[in-house]
Formats: sequence, C-alpha cells, structure tokens
Amino acid sequence: MNSLIARFQAWLLNEEGQATTEYALVLLGAALIALLVIGWATTGGGSEKVGQLFDTVIDSVIGKL
Repeated sequence: MNSLIARFQAWLLNEEGQATTEYALVLLGAALIALLVIGWATTGGGSEKVGQLFDTVIDSVIGKL
C-alpha cells in the first residue's frame, strides 16, 4: 500500500513534459488574441482605425526621409 502511495506521489510531482504543456498553452493564448484582433480589424470600425494607423505610420516614415 505504501509503495502505491509513493508511486502516486511521484507521478503527481513529476514535471516531465511541463514545459511542452506551458508552451502549448502560450501558443493557444497567442492564437486566441490574434483571432480577436483579426476579428476586430476586419469588422466594424476596426478596419478604418487600422487604415488610419497605417496611413499615419507611412506619412511619418515619408516625412523623415
């Protein structure tokens, strides 16, 4: 019985594969944020604001040349 409990504890404390899981969760979070930004940018007033931002950046770069 004690060996079963010891094996279960070892299994719970095992960190093998933890970095891979964290990496996958970060990628899923980044993908979710990217989808939200793309959805905002392509619908409603988002596309207009992105266009204004692009124009402002381009005008700024051209103004410094």
